[in-house]
Amino acid sequence: MLRPLQEIFPAADHPDLLIGLDGPDDAAVYKLSDELALVQTVDFFPPVVDDPYTYGAVAAANAMSDVYAMGGEVLLALQVVGFPEDQPAELLAEIFRGGAEKVAEAGGIIVGGHTLFDEEPKYGLAVTGTAHPDALLRKAGAKPGDVLLLTKALGTGVVLTAARADECAPEHLKATVDSMLRLNRHPSHLAKEAGAHACTDVTGFGLIGHAEEMARASGVRVVIDASQAPALPGAMEYIKQGHITGGAGRNREGVAGKVEVADDVSEEIEHLLYDAQTSGGLLIAVAPDSADALASALEAGDFLAARIGRVEAGDGLRVEA
Repeated sequence: MLRPLQEIFPAADHPDLLIGLDGPDDAAVYKLSDELALVQTVDFFPPVVDDPYTYGAVAAANAMSDVYAMGGEVLLALQVVGFPEDQPAELLAEIFRGGAEKVAEAGGIIVGGHTLFDEEPKYGLAVTGTAHPDALLRKAGAKPGDVLLLTKALGTGVVLTAARADECAPEHLKATVDSMLRLNRHPSHLAKEAGAHACTDVTGFGLIGHAEEMARASGVRVVIDASQAPALPGAMEYIKQGHITGGAGRNREGVAGKVEVADDVSEEIEHLLYDAQTSGGLLIAVAPDSADALASALEAGDFLAARIGRVEAGDGLRVEA
């Protein structure tokens, strides 16, 4: 029988491991000193767009997002690559270039990596970041009364699915790619300055999945206002056309019995909330007296600041129309 990792690496034996296996946080954090902690994460996936440079840049932005969700800064990264043996090396070079330039934009450096042959391309990063041990952002910490802000619109999954079917308008795909390419670095800085109580990035588990993790980790009830959920251009149209993603179905199954959805929430909006995101925005829980200032600062930086819900006493997650 497999022993749980928590038995092999009990927390009591590793007091400097601030965040590891015991919670649903976005990255591991190890304390090196009273002033410095390492933030570690890894993420990679197959191509989400046809252009290799853009694919590399999106994958890099997505991987680094976990560091920003924890309130850290990117220090360095290792590339994780699978690539078909019969494909031109020039394509791989463009993927590398896209990833490298996005890491440079973040202020980090790529220091190596590992490549193997695979039938389908895969690319991503193992990222090392730094943070102050006392200034981490976590999923736990949301408090009753908090306002929930979301910094990017939803729907990357359905738009990319429509694009793969050649049924996506070019301007809709461009808007989605532009969103995925934006780093969560500045919103992370602003969230820390505002004294955010909790934070996570919205990626593969969709908004509902990540919000449910925040509710569970914080011991509170999260209420999502579906009417305020921001959608990427074309996303709702593609949902109505039937571009339903498998990731959304798995996300729905993953929180079955943990989420209450009001009867008057439309199936289309509900699917948007379950849609698996690539390089999505930050979901931030902040005190109501700080929410206006944080929203204004985000908007001044040309980021979204959608007030998509609130935190209440209790447990679980509810979606209201």
